[in-house]
Amino acid sequence: MLASVLRSERAIKMSIVIVKTFVKLREIMSAHKHIAFKLRELEERIEGHDTDIRDIFEAIRQLVGIPHERRKIRGFTVR
Repeated sequence: MLASVLRSERAIKMSIVIVKTFVKLREIMSAHKHIAFKLRELEERIEGHDTDIRDIFEAIRQLVGIPHERRKIRGFTVR
């Protein structure tokens, strides 16, 4: 460490700041790893939800009678 080489009050304080910085960095990295793991877990859980939701809306459209797509007829205009 810096304090063992320079042996001054300022070197000791800087060594303490450096150690605290590395401890904080390790905590941040650990927290991000945990968040990344949770995000990956959530992503795997909801992977098929998009198609399920699309199917639900399609079923609702069929029940209500709303056509999924309206096709245009050539030569015919709606007022």
